[in-house]
Amino acid sequence: MREIKPYEHKVQYYETDRMQITHHSNYIRFMEEARTYFLEQIGWGYDRMEEEGIASPVLSVECDYRHSTTYADVISITVEVLELKGVRVKLGYTMTADGKTVCTGATTHCFLRENGRPLRIERDLPEFSLALKALMEDGRK
Repeated sequence: MREIKPYEHKVQYYETDRMQITHHSNYIRFMEEARTYFLEQIGWGYDRMEEEGIASPVLSVECDYRHSTTYADVISITVEVLELKGVRVKLGYTMTADGKTVCTGATTHCFLRENGRPLRIERDLPEFSLALKALMEDGRK
């Protein structure tokens, strides 16, 4: 499988609070940015999914803050496939800045047809399933 590059986000001034620290809500947005980048790298960007009539709502979000970041810090975000079963996939995120883990998180998603009916990833999206499984195997090595 090809190497998946980390996503990099430079903290913007408007993303900080009065204490000059990145506001906690932004880390959820950073995960979404990294997920979009990750999916594009494996050939399943949101544009492709939408063209194929696939929606991928977020079912849950987890976020653990470890160290704060401030304006102009560059946060490197790696995404990994943690779990793939049935209609759900769980992705993990590790965010680092200046060599420190600043945040870890996870999102769980399902996949739906335009009519709202669930898609079983392995059966209905075999190419996507194979790409995700290959990344899971790479992550376990």
